[in-house]
Amino acid sequence: MKLLVVGGAGYIGSHVVRCFLDNGHNVTVFDNLSTGCRENLFKEGEFIQGDILDIPLLQEVMAGGFDGLVHLAALKSVEESMSFPEKYSVNNITGTLNLLNAASESGIRHIVFSSSAAIFGNPQYLPIDEDHLKNPPNYYGFTKLEIEHILQWYDRLKKIRFAALRYFNAVGYDPEGRIAGLEKNPANLVPIIMEVATGKRKKLQIFGDDYDTRDGTCIRDYVHVSDLATAHLLAMEYIHKFNTSDCFNLGSEKGTSVLEMVESAREITGKPIPAEIAPRRPGDPGNLVATSAKAYKTLKWKAQYSDLPTLMESSWNAYKKHL
Repeated sequence: MKLLVVGGAGYIGSHVVRCFLDNGHNVTVFDNLSTGCRENLFKEGEFIQGDILDIPLLQEVMAGGFDGLVHLAALKSVEESMSFPEKYSVNNITGTLNLLNAASESGIRHIVFSSSAAIFGNPQYLPIDEDHLKNPPNYYGFTKLEIEHILQWYDRLKKIRFAALRYFNAVGYDPEGRIAGLEKNPANLVPIIMEVATGKRKKLQIFGDDYDTRDGTCIRDYVHVSDLATAHLLAMEYIHKFNTSDCFNLGSEKGTSVLEMVESAREITGKPIPAEIAPRRPGDPGNLVATSAKAYKTLKWKAQYSDLPTLMESSWNAYKKHL
């Protein structure tokens, strides 16, 4: 297939591109490099620097003809989205509409969309399945859910088939070490742990140690980014083969606490990784774990690299290169 990966120079996007290339597909990356980096581009693929708010450029690029589109171009900071909702409205929602309209005009009828577990909010039950109540606790999550709604309408009205992949917590780096570019200004746990381990940060803040969990810290479902990349490949093949649209939760189905992540990092890196307990963050649920049963049944997808040692070792290997 000839594929356009929008946001393909970013952390998750570069792993998705690598997976498609490894499986013999022709890939063009479209990225504005605001959070992505040139280090994450591969010589086997094409690269176009551009922004999803640039409608004429999108139209020009998609006129080249593609069998499918992968959409990973979104702003993703929860905290920032609550302070600057207008920024997230324009980039995430308006940008997606620009992509969809250009795709529709050029005849692209298959899209894999990078959604998020942030659409769910506080769990009503665990593990979280695809039918769980959607009640985003932040504006970032709202934009992802709104895009899913828009995709459903374009499926009905424009016959654009989509797969929405709802990631839980993406962690790790390519086990073969082929992706070296680090996230810019990370806000997630493991990159921050790694920045403490490398000395870029002095210490780690753990937000709350009084949750109703086994050690008092939040429990999350961490899934290896290479496993997520494989899901994009399988999802694209699925919507092509069956000419249908669907949504899938993607997680390891194992819950790991913040303290367990820190202890694993200390063991893997050999670094002390100083940490202090800070107050809870508003809206943080104590426990979030997915069921990926639907992805397994429908896509034959199963997490292969999402054990804790692999998550930490692959992350540390990537960060060590920058010491």
